[in-house]
Amino acid sequence: MKLALKGLFALIFVFMLTATILTSREVALWSAWSSYAANPWAVATLYDAYSGFLIFFCYVAWRERAWGARLLWLVLILGLGNIATSFYLLLQLLRLGPDEPASAILSRRPA
Repeated sequence: MKLALKGLFALIFVFMLTATILTSREVALWSAWSSYAANPWAVATLYDAYSGFLIFFCYVAWRERAWGARLLWLVLILGLGNIATSFYLLLQLLRLGPDEPASAILSRRPA
């Protein structure tokens, strides 16, 4: 299970990073904003995505004990979206010991 999750989150990380880089080479985000903001479904999708990022951050804030780590991950999640979320989960899986199950990433980190 751990290997499958590592593969999944690594794939999502690489896919999202590649898609973001290729898209930004075509058009800058700030150049596209006016046409994007004019589409109500695009704006609704953005609200949906950021709601999900904040939900995921609640898990990160609960899991991470240090305020510095919490703040860093908040900035990364809000700035990079699913690039950061997949990277965070991949890091947590890579930090597990060989005998720890994947479900251990659902536990709070020790103080």
